[in-house]
Amino acid sequence: KMNMLIKCVFYSAEESKIISYNPAASLSAKGGTPKQEKKALTDEQVKILLDTIRGLPPYVFVMIGLYAGLRREEILALRWDCVFLDGATPYISVRRAWRSVNNRPVISTELKTPAAKRDIPIPGKLVECLKEAKEKSKSEYVISDRNGNALAESQFVRVWKYIAVRSTEERCYYTYVNGQKIKHVVKPKLGEHQPNNPKLVYTMDFQVTPHQLRHTYITNLIYASVDPKTVQYLAGHENSKVTMDIYAKVKYNKPDQLHGVINRAIDTSKKD
Repeated sequence: KMNMLIKCVFYSAEESKIISYNPAASLSAKGGTPKQEKKALTDEQVKILLDTIRGLPPYVFVMIGLYAGLRREEILALRWDCVFLDGATPYISVRRAWRSVNNRPVISTELKTPAAKRDIPIPGKLVECLKEAKEKSKSEYVISDRNGNALAESQFVRVWKYIAVRSTEERCYYTYVNGQKIKHVVKPKLGEHQPNNPKLVYTMDFQVTPHQLRHTYITNLIYASVDPKTVQYLAGHENSKVTMDIYAKVKYNKPDQLHGVINRAIDTSKKD
């Protein structure tokens, strides 16, 4: 009961925009331990992910999340009038947000916080991806359904399933025989083909969520020594404390991975 009360208080404060970060978001309403914190994708995982879904429906969404750091609601509301690809410095303007009401997309100019309104320079690989997508697009939305409309919640779930079904995550399904419910457990193995779809290969031994794309973008900025205030702006956070407390984690933690980091930070050629 206490956990539920705490969650309700902080949730209401966040909805009323009294606070910009809900510290009780991961607190279980039923008690117990908080949800396991999602980690940023490694460079190798990013490569595997992009190779896996290249040419598939979620590819453009994933590219925007990884290389511009937009939130899911910002990507799904993004229109081409806010994507500037031809100037000396290509960038994306975040001006709209998506939400789902009764499984219908609602697009508004009310962003999560005032800081969410921002202009984000984008790298060449994302520019090329968006140019190709724009040439094929017949919609005002960067991510749209076949009719050119913004995606509904259920449509986005189906799009994301292209990623989920290619991972080796254990999953269950049920069948009914003579009225009896029978549980089946599927344990995919890396490199195997899905029995019912030989073209589908299990290529990822890790799970991916939409927020992990943004998490990876922000983590990479911090890892590249971008100053906290700049990261705060690009992330659309109200203050840099939120940025650093949540995202400033160690990206690599093994000696061979940290060797280059230490040598770049400390000039070993200089004597004390």
